[in-house]
Formats: sequence, C-alpha cells, structure tokens
Amino acid sequence: MPANTSALPTASELAAAYATRELSPVEATEAALEAINELDGAYNAYCLVDPEAALDSARESEARWLEGNPIGWLDGVPASIKDMFLTRGWPTLRGSRCIDPEQAWDTDSPATARLRKHGLVLLGKTTTPELGWKAVTDSPLEGITRNPWNPDLTPGGSSGGSAVAVATGMGGLSVGTDAGGSVRIPASFCGIVGFKPTGSRIPLYPASPFGPLAHAGPMARSVDDVALLLDVLAVPDYRDPTALPPLLAAYREAVRRDVRGLRAAYSPNLGYLDVDPEVGQIVGSAVAALNEAGLHVEQSDPGFDDPVEAFELLWAAGAAKWLDSFPEGSAEKVDSGLRRVWEKGMTYSAGEYLDALAAGAALGIRMGEFHTHHDVLITPTVAVQPFEAGHDVPPGSGLSSWQRWAGFSYPFNMTRQPAISVPAGFTSSGVPVGMQIIGPRHSDDLVLAVAKLAEEVLPEATVHPAVSR
Repeated sequence: MPANTSALPTASELAAAYATRELSPVEATEAALEAINELDGAYNAYCLVDPEAALDSARESEARWLEGNPIGWLDGVPASIKDMFLTRGWPTLRGSRCIDPEQAWDTDSPATARLRKHGLVLLGKTTTPELGWKAVTDSPLEGITRNPWNPDLTPGGSSGGSAVAVATGMGGLSVGTDAGGSVRIPASFCGIVGFKPTGSRIPLYPASPFGPLAHAGPMARSVDDVALLLDVLAVPDYRDPTALPPLLAAYREAVRRDVRGLRAAYSPNLGYLDVDPEVGQIVGSAVAALNEAGLHVEQSDPGFDDPVEAFELLWAAGAAKWLDSFPEGSAEKVDSGLRRVWEKGMTYSAGEYLDALAAGAALGIRMGEFHTHHDVLITPTVAVQPFEAGHDVPPGSGLSSWQRWAGFSYPFNMTRQPAISVPAGFTSSGVPVGMQIIGPRHSDDLVLAVAKLAEEVLPEATVHPAVSR
C-alpha cells in the first residue's frame, strides 16, 4: 500500500489554518497549482487550469480572512469542477470534439455560482468521458485519465478527473455529476469520499438529458468536507424547477449525529451481482467493524431484480436526445461507444421510455418499504477492482458494457436516494475499495452521519496515495 501523504490537509483543516493565520489561501492555492504542474502530466485530471484567475481569487480571500470577514465556511479553499458544469469565462466542452470552444461562455451553472459566492478558489475544470457517458474517464478530446494509486489502472468515472484531483492534492474539493455512479465509482477507485445526495438536492442547469437519473455531488478527502461542500451547493436555483426547498439544518452539524443503535442492512451482492472476492472480503470486514462500533447490522438483500435493462434504456434515450442537438457530421467524431449508445437510443419509443420510468418508480417504492425495516443499506460501491486504463470493462471479463460491472450504483439513481462511497480498505495490490451507504430519500443527513462513523472506525482506510514530485 502506498504510504500516507500527510501533506494533504482537508478543506476543514485549511479553513481552520486560515482563521489562525497559520496558512493563507494564497499559500494553499500555490501548493495546489504546484501539484497540478508536477503531477497532472502523469494523471490527466484537469482539462483546463487557470492559475492567474485562481491566484486572484486567493488574494481576495486572503484579504477577507485578514479582515476577519470570510464569506463562507470554505472561503479560500482550492477546488475544481467537472467539465460538465457551465463555468463563466471557461469553455464547457464535456470531453467532446463536437462542441465549439469559441462560443460565448457567459453563464455559471448553479454549482459554479455557489462555489464563487462562498469564496472557493476555482483552479480549473476536470476531465470527463464524452458527455459523462461511461464509468471510466477517457475521451477522444482529452485522452486517458489514470488512477493515482497505479497509473496503469482507471480511476473510474465519469467524474474520474475530480477524484484524481482530490486524491492527489491537486485541489481539496471537487464537484462531480452522477447519473449512474459517476461520483461514487471514482471515489471508490481513488480512495476518497463521494456523495450522490437525494435527487434535486443540488440544482442543475441546464437540465440533464438523462432526466431523473442525473445528480450533482461533492467529492473530498473526508466526510466533514463533503458535508461542508453540500451546505454550499444545496440551495435552490430558479433555473431548476425540480430543486428542493432550502435546508432546515446544516449538514456540517448532521455528521455529528450519533447513529449507534440504528438498524443497517448489509447486502454483499444485492442478490444478483458477481463480486470480486477480495472486494467482498474488505467490505465485509468494514461492515463488521461498524457492527462492533454499535450500528446494528444484519445481512439482508432489498429483494429486487437487476434493473439494468430499464436503466440502459433511460441512459441511451437521454444520450440520443443530447447528441441529436450536435452539428451535422458529429457521429464520426464522438467516442465510438457513445455513438453505439446514440444509435440504440434512437430505436426506443415514448411508450418504452415511460415503461422504464415506471420501473424506476416501482423500484423506489420497493426501497421505501425496505427502509421501514432498515435505516440504511450498505453494499460495496463497485463489484470489481480498478482495472486497466483505457478500457470500458475489465479486459477479459466478457462484459458487454460498463453497466455490467457497476450494478451497485445505478439502481439508486433510478430511485433518487442519497448514496455515499467511503474508503473501506485496500486490496493486496494496494488499490482502494469503497463501501456504499444508501438511505431513504431525503435522509442525506443520516447517510452522512453513518459515513462519519465508518470513517472513525476505519482510520487505516483513509489514506492518500504517495505520489512522486
């Protein structure tokens, strides 16, 4: 296992150091930019970096801290945002060669606007597969993004650039998107925390063509940091008519909730998945530690069949709708796998799409009933270990698509439940394994509190990759 990188303070630690003047936002930003300069050539986490804008923002934050008037809990913390979010002044190419970088870029997405309002230092934009279409991170535009624990392996995706940036200290926080596991999968493969909150908890604009599957989510090196960032992001925006009401309590306080004595179900395979034995052993040991710490855990499957066919229909229909808006001739430029999804999506009828939505609703009802008996459900985050970079499925597996190895994540996009990945341990080859915690809709505070307990009882899992500089 790579040694712990002690020089990676969390966002919470950075803010505390700013308050005592032990560290300044300028110094923290310079360190993050230095890490990007020295490391990103090997890992390809960023598709855009703007050092001048970042340092200007850091100087403004430093002045606020010196005056004793920070504008938020995370004022001055270096952060990144996935290149799926509109960002004023920077192109949003979404990993595609078919989007014109020269058009006007004068709009912030809700997530970007919230980061600016709270004084976070935006370093740049992180890599994504084209349109975020798959659970690894490579694209014809930006190339292959690599895992910081072993650059021969994938970091997962589609928020792989964000996960790598956070894991290596190329920024303390990031915001990703998750329509089928895209925050949780790379969090697991890179050994960080990634949270998909309840659907519409973080507003989206423009609306995602993936419809109710689409979520935004915070990514960080600790549960506390994820909670702090969610407090920043979880505010309604008039451009998203589905956005949830304002928070009644802060998530940064909710993580302190005592969850010992609550009832948890542990499903090692959801009743239908083939799980790598070492992954299963690591997550099983982590669950046993939670049980010993006072969370009452019993093994229980939620009792549904794999909804992969309904998910793939929703996914392909959304991709086809988006790609139909692309310029003529784009079919020859897009990722070949995405082109096949596009073609498949064009074959579905409105009735079939509505049937797939109904399947998601039925699954949500089934999980709602399950949660009347179990406060949370715990599973592995991913059924496989990180595999060779540049492939959509593990080489030699015979699997036909990424969905066939990501079956722990997409069901809970269909149900729009909150789900978090926290580090559970390391394989014998030294790569991270994540544990997923799922709660009922609108129980984001509960999920964060259980994740915090997991973090406390599994300290050996919360380390970061030793990287060469």
